[in-house]
Amino acid sequence: MFEWIRNLPTPSWQTPAVFGRVEAALAPYIELGRQKLAPHWARGKSWYDKREPREKVLLQILGGFLGLVLLYNLIYLPVTNLRADLANRVASRKQMLIDVRGMMRTYDRLQADLEQTQKRTVPGRDFSLFSVLEQTLTKSVGRDKIGSITPSDHSVPGGLTQYTVDVKLSEISLAQVVDALYGVQALSIPVSVSSLQIREHSLNSHSYDIDMTCMTLGKQG
Repeated sequence: MFEWIRNLPTPSWQTPAVFGRVEAALAPYIELGRQKLAPHWARGKSWYDKREPREKVLLQILGGFLGLVLLYNLIYLPVTNLRADLANRVASRKQMLIDVRGMMRTYDRLQADLEQTQKRTVPGRDFSLFSVLEQTLTKSVGRDKIGSITPSDHSVPGGLTQYTVDVKLSEISLAQVVDALYGVQALSIPVSVSSLQIREHSLNSHSYDIDMTCMTLGKQG
């Protein structure tokens, strides 16, 4: 039953042909090197044979020490430096990966903030924060108490426009101050008071002057 195993060919472990061709190509150079080194080797061997046994022992110790130095400098140090370099590269790649992940989290957070901001924007086309605030403040404090309303707008990143209005109210009562701020906060559009200054009126200590800045964001176009 196992006869076919006996008939299998015996594997050959001969040197691959390519190595044979390389050896044949290098043979002349190797032989030339041997011929040039042979006289020096013979003189060195003759000089060594003439040494005393104690001198031979010292030479052997010196040769072993030089061999260790060569092994240390030619093999151990390069391998150690290579390992240290690889470790530094791995640490650098890990830090880069951590930084990239951190930037991705920051990007996701900013993207979410931008989406929330865009949900709280007003239509950019034909919108006037000036008109909205003028109507609201006229109802809450009266047109004669409005010293000035100065509008401005500029583009901000994300395809948005920031509408800003500087308002000055003069000689209004404390109740009117509360009504004015409540009227702004109760608007159907998201308007915020970015700055507010309240001072006593110069001629009436029971009245107040207000400087405030209101702003909102709108989609461009």
